[in-house]
Amino acid sequence: MAGTVAVIDYGSGNLRSAAKALERAAADAGNGARVTVSAAADALDAAGHIVLPGVGAFADCMAGLGALPGMIEALAENVIRRGKPFLGICVGMQLMARRGIEHGIHDGLGWIDGEVGRIAPADPALKVPHMGWNQLELANGGATHPLLAGIPSGAHAYFVHSYAMSCARPADALARVDYGGPINAVVGRDNLVGTQFHPEKSQAVGLRILGNFLRWRP
Repeated sequence: MAGTVAVIDYGSGNLRSAAKALERAAADAGNGARVTVSAAADALDAAGHIVLPGVGAFADCMAGLGALPGMIEALAENVIRRGKPFLGICVGMQLMARRGIEHGIHDGLGWIDGEVGRIAPADPALKVPHMGWNQLELANGGATHPLLAGIPSGAHAYFVHSYAMSCARPADALARVDYGGPINAVVGRDNLVGTQFHPEKSQAVGLRILGNFLRWRP
């Protein structure tokens, strides 16, 4: 079913590559979805699906989002109250947390009860940031979640991050990776999903996940 996908532009980097990957996923799915990149809060009102990418520090990204007139309110209206499908990518996923602990304590959107802290691999040989390909292991309801349809445990995705989200509710963690200990790679509840990895850099696995998101009607 055709619709509009709004990619929120708040000065956080990889927007064009995410938008291009969504366009390709829409073309592959044959659903005619139109992808728009916009900093305007009212663009969310016209969208059927909403995507929040993110690269950089938690506090900077949250401040960038808050600097767009009416954007946080439009997100709350469209995502929380109206229940539109929402995908957060990398720091965009982390912003769903209650708070981030990076150069201080900073409030997030508070949509998922959890916090974002620095990765601390048990193996000192593992460097931070966690960068490169790693294997997804589905957890909790991940095996049956529409976002991960057709994605088996062991599938590889591409990561670049130094911070990760912990979830107060274990059920909100849908997939993990091991990097000197478990790291949440996909989180979600209700109409909300987020990937710590970059689908737009994850080749066939990433395109499948984006296509699944575009088809998702929670």
